[in-house]
Amino acid sequence: MRVLVTGGAGYVGSVSVERLLEAGHEVVVIDDLSTGHREAVPGLASLEIGSYGDAEKLGRLLERARVDAILHCGARSLVGESVREPARYFRDNVAGGLVLLDEARQAGVNRIVFSSTAAVYGAPAMTPIPETAPLAPINPYGETKRGFEGALRFYGEAYGLRSISLRYFNVAGASEQNGELHVPETHLIPNVLRAAETGEPLTLFGDDYPTPDGTCIRDYIHVRDLADAHLLALEATGSPPSDATPPAVALNLGIGRGFSVREVVEAAEAVVGRSIPTTMGPRRAGDPPALVAAVDRARGELGWAAKRATLDEMIGSAWEWRRRNLDPATGARLPA
Repeated sequence: MRVLVTGGAGYVGSVSVERLLEAGHEVVVIDDLSTGHREAVPGLASLEIGSYGDAEKLGRLLERARVDAILHCGARSLVGESVREPARYFRDNVAGGLVLLDEARQAGVNRIVFSSTAAVYGAPAMTPIPETAPLAPINPYGETKRGFEGALRFYGEAYGLRSISLRYFNVAGASEQNGELHVPETHLIPNVLRAAETGEPLTLFGDDYPTPDGTCIRDYIHVRDLADAHLLALEATGSPPSDATPPAVALNLGIGRGFSVREVVEAAEAVVGRSIPTTMGPRRAGDPPALVAAVDRARGELGWAAKRATLDEMIGSAWEWRRRNLDPATGARLPA
């Protein structure tokens, strides 16, 4: 199988490229490197520098590469930025995504796996959250993901596009080659590890939630488990749809249980072997007390289940990757 991976120089995309190559598939990456890293792209994959929203460039690439399927990991993904700059998010995530779908149609590519998000659920009333829960995003980022999922559904009904949207919960961990390196970094685990490196206190947002220790609870998934799911989903799009499997499917990806912010900090302290300084801040607007995935559908549809489901595995792999690849003083990637 020849696969085009959008955003393949980013965190999730690069680890997924590794997995696809390991399984014997050919991979072409398109990434504008605005948030991705050239050195994250494995050497056996070819890299095209550019945007999936550039119709001319993408059309030429699809004609040349003759791919069988697309893994769409490229998108803007910062909630706070989306609130400040909704135009940028709708332009890149929705309008750019439609360019991708239309150029794929022109090239005869009718299989796509989409990196979606639990943010499409907003602040749900139930947990664990099933895929049948109402989609009610509370920020532009989640709304753009819901919008593109809707496009996939209707393109499937009208044009025969076969798609699987994977709604990630919190991705963590690292492979041997690639880990999490964002600027700015908004995710809890890399920020906890950065506090361990620098000694600068990490701000925890709220300790008065209706949870056992007062801090928010989130479901986490190892990035390598996510890459496994991408591989299985791409393979599944090669099967024709049926009444039981419509052209567009959405699946949650998580481990089916949650960890509180304090539990994450304590697990990180055990991994690094020292205490990590924290300070308490106010709640962030829109943070639900708990977000945990119902994961039975992914198991049934793909035969997928998380293999690396402990905080020790997730945080441990992230810590080892940072120690090998990042300057502890600056947080920047070390020269190759």
